[in-house]
Amino acid sequence: MGTIVHSEGRFELCIDGQACELDYRRVGDRVVFTHTGVPPALQGRGLAAELVMSGLQWARQEQLKVVPACSYVARYIDRHPQWQDLLDGGADPKPCFREFE
Repeated sequence: MGTIVHSEGRFELCIDGQACELDYRRVGDRVVFTHTGVPPALQGRGLAAELVMSGLQWARQEQLKVVPACSYVARYIDRHPQWQDLLDGGADPKPCFREFE
């Protein structure tokens, strides 16, 4: 597997010249994960999960609360209880996302 690169607003992993990404927006002390994308040819290899895990590790390190506006991120956290303490339980992801539209 390749190396996950973190730049402002995105975690990215390139495999065979194709980019997989996890996009986010930082809003104060929260991070809103907005999109996870993996090209069809690379799906089923656990790449999205690797990206989300990297994003969640970063959020924990930065002491951010997580708002999973992306359905994949929400399902990942639901299936991996070790990350559930990061959830910002009172935040509705839609208003956070609209701040950047």
